[in-house]
Amino acid sequence: MSEPRKIVIVGAGLGGASAAAAVRERGYSGEILLLGSDPHRPYELPPLSKGVLLGNADEPDWVHEEKFYAEKDISFASGVTATRIELGARQVLDDAGGEHPYDRLVLATGSSPRRLPVPGGDLPGLYTLRTLDDALKLRSAFAAAERVLIVGAGWIGCEAAAAARTHNAEVTVVDPVPVPLANVVGETVGGVFRDLHVSNGVNYRLGEQVAEITGGPDGVRGVRLGNGDEITADVVLIAVGAAPRVELAHAAGLELADDGGVAVDAGLRTAAPDVYAVGDIAAHFHPKYGRRIRVEHWANAKDQGAHVARNLLGENEPFLASPYFFTDQYDLGCEYRGLADPATDELVVRGDLAAREFTAFWLRDGEVAAAMNVNMWDDGDALGALVDGRAKVTADQLRTADLASLT
Repeated sequence: MSEPRKIVIVGAGLGGASAAAAVRERGYSGEILLLGSDPHRPYELPPLSKGVLLGNADEPDWVHEEKFYAEKDISFASGVTATRIELGARQVLDDAGGEHPYDRLVLATGSSPRRLPVPGGDLPGLYTLRTLDDALKLRSAFAAAERVLIVGAGWIGCEAAAAARTHNAEVTVVDPVPVPLANVVGETVGGVFRDLHVSNGVNYRLGEQVAEITGGPDGVRGVRLGNGDEITADVVLIAVGAAPRVELAHAAGLELADDGGVAVDAGLRTAAPDVYAVGDIAAHFHPKYGRRIRVEHWANAKDQGAHVARNLLGENEPFLASPYFFTDQYDLGCEYRGLADPATDELVVRGDLAAREFTAFWLRDGEVAAAMNVNMWDDGDALGALVDGRAKVTADQLRTADLASLT
């Protein structure tokens, strides 16, 4: 494979910016164009629901310094949205009238917050959280609000609830799940997060559905639940997950996977010649799991962006990293590695759930499928090795043995 003359990267988030930087780091001397619809230069998303929303920072963590792109001869167009990919002609069109031929194309278009498909779900004044501008607006709203209602008890909903309580708002969280994060960590570990938030004053309405967003042209008044109860609020945040932004890829005729992402092989290649996808949109065939997985976390975008650079330049290396994410809520911090199915995997707890100082493991067929350390920071390398190596261990070993000795 000859070196490409021009690489076009659509999406200037962490995945796209990491790909651009890694291509240069590998000695590529051709053209790089980075197209991003956000008006800001590339930044990382985790600080938005943490430091920015809490008021501890006014800026996110920028992926690179502002001067980086010019110094590395990366053409960066902010506030420009790609509108069409012409696979046959090998070019990308944008909403500013630009036509961008490519030899290699990387799609890193990320995700958009899901809306709630109920009456009133499109009322003006509803908040979502995805961008820096979203976070700054929501922070101001939290600071002025007496009552905040959050629909969704996932990671964003939990972190936003912690931020709203830090701003002294009364907070109610609604979700049909039995405990927060039940689909990710199961009811036992999810109960730890529920108790954490309850102890910090959050009101939960779990096991209940939102039937309607109430309000009118002047804004949102609150929600009506399926049982008829009405909850009023000054701020309503919809935090029910994110959908991969695959409209561009779909319109171009690229294959979509069952989970809605862009189907890519182990090396992050689509079926179209010289077209790759990374980050939130990539439904990646992961050799470790023997199936496609799509991961929407920070580390995945960063690592896939860096990894795809080598394949853009002629290599054919599979992406093998395990999923990883982290969260901070009040005085709780944790890291999660791997991919568990809490409905079927065996949960093993090392430490004290009540004290919120523990490590949780999920075993599948005697192998470590995932591990999560909560306010325990000494065993990160060992946990990574156990998950990456799919270590064969017993529950008793995980509870009592030196973890490094099991890797």
